[in-house]
Amino acid sequence: MPSYTPPARDTRFVLTELLRIGDHADLPAFAMVDSELLETIVDEAGRFAAEVIAPLNRTGDLEGCTRLPDGSVTTPAGFPEAYRAYAESGWGTLALPEEIGGQGMPHVLATVVEEYLNSACHAFNMYPGLTHGAVAALRATGSEELKARYLPKLVSGEWLGTMALTEAHCGTDLGLIRTRAEPQEDGSYRISGEKIFCSGGEQDLTENIVHLVLAKVPGSPEGSRGISLFLVPKILPDGARNAATCGSIEHKMGVHGSATCVMNFDGATGWLVGEENAGLAAMFIMMNAARLSCGNQGLAQAELAYQNAALYALDRRQGRAPTGRAEPGAAADPIVVHPDVRRMLMDARAFTEGFRALVLWTSLQIDLSHHAASEGERTAADALVGFLTPVIKGFGTDRGFETAVAMQQCFGGHGYVAEWGMEQIVRDARVAMIYEGANGVQALDLAARKLARDNGVVAERFLALVEAACDGADAELGFIAAPLREAVHETREAARWLIDNAAGDPHTIGAGSYAFMQLIGTLALGWMWLRMAVVAQGNEDDPFYAAKLVTARHYAERSLPDCTALCRKVVAGAETLMALPAEQFLRD
Repeated sequence: MPSYTPPARDTRFVLTELLRIGDHADLPAFAMVDSELLETIVDEAGRFAAEVIAPLNRTGDLEGCTRLPDGSVTTPAGFPEAYRAYAESGWGTLALPEEIGGQGMPHVLATVVEEYLNSACHAFNMYPGLTHGAVAALRATGSEELKARYLPKLVSGEWLGTMALTEAHCGTDLGLIRTRAEPQEDGSYRISGEKIFCSGGEQDLTENIVHLVLAKVPGSPEGSRGISLFLVPKILPDGARNAATCGSIEHKMGVHGSATCVMNFDGATGWLVGEENAGLAAMFIMMNAARLSCGNQGLAQAELAYQNAALYALDRRQGRAPTGRAEPGAAADPIVVHPDVRRMLMDARAFTEGFRALVLWTSLQIDLSHHAASEGERTAADALVGFLTPVIKGFGTDRGFETAVAMQQCFGGHGYVAEWGMEQIVRDARVAMIYEGANGVQALDLAARKLARDNGVVAERFLALVEAACDGADAELGFIAAPLREAVHETREAARWLIDNAAGDPHTIGAGSYAFMQLIGTLALGWMWLRMAVVAQGNEDDPFYAAKLVTARHYAERSLPDCTALCRKVVAGAETLMALPAEQFLRD
């Protein structure tokens, strides 16, 4: 069974030394967060995750969820009690606004808590995870009546929220949905249709569940322009059970402790959120929050896998070190002496620590987009968040899964055996690459909407930040600043090529988008490693900082060279991808 130790030291390093969130003490959300409170939140969140939530991970995977004949669902043993402890401790309210019952702290601190909970038990954190997005969507677009009725209990955690988007015949192309909403004389709607892949669609953690459902009203335009968003509660205001029931639970590869439901809406009562035919924009408020959370899941699973592989590599004895017996008195040396094992461990360390920095930096930009002093600063921060959201989700979950697989490899045959828990980490990590928009869709969003649509303005702003960090580094950090500067040039070349060639060949963006997303992600982590090396420089007597500098060099030498290959993939175009007739993909 895997163990988990929250990486509190590294978290504090990123928050206080890299991001220097104390410098933002003049902003309302940061005013109350002094060094003592920050340390308390990080340590207590880590303790809660490790002691209360982590013990559920293995049992939740083995036991899974059960649908009873009446359509109700039971979660694994211990989940209801742990959820009560989570709600009563106030972890879910940490960064929600005080005016709706939250604690009003920075979003970046809630991101820390989210990482720890995802590492401790991904499946458990699926239940409260979507509620924050539901609160954001309802707060932004809901009527005053709906907000007054539902926000307080969603914020407090007394109720949980879900989103019901996907149908069996449509996922990404939501314009194809068939769920219908018939208006009623009292202003409500009757919602009829079937939704699939509804995480927490039914559960026994809370009395009520608030579903946000996409549907079409009579006479609505075709496609995505005709989608509306509705709030459909499990329990109606008068206490009656609504006609929204779980038809079945999906049998999944992983995250078994999360009830992924097929939901049947059989004339269920719902209320319009926002305006008719404007539901997709409202839902994207929730979706964007969920996509950033997916990236956090990639980080969390990679961290969990790395910790256990590192422990195993120090304990498992096989063979001898290439330089001779490292421990002459033992029958064999620990496998950590072997360069190839260290390759996997160093790659994992470089990803987890670099990506943690990027995730928290992006979360800080979310805070600044709401609280920065000037409108220009708020707008700039929001644009950077929008640009990096598909990268955090797509690149982060791809690399998170790859890291989990590599850490499983460190265990050899034992990694394939269930009792060690590594195969569960791999299974659980896999889903984050798929839901909330598969990663190919994230790449297309980045290249088509976030790059080409504004002619690369925000992308250039991001590249300028990286370039400025390279220019500001001294000669001793040339080992990473020089290849990072070259990677900026290659990324700029790839971005301009996509923009310039998109009009001539409509396949260009789609053909190069995935490599471009990987290119931006690789570059962004290099930027974080340069910034961390700047902080660590001069503190080499402390093993923590010395390790940062070694890992920064490892990333510079082993990962940044990938930018050259990724640039070449982007500019390769679409010719070979589109050359074969469709039927030739079925071999004779």
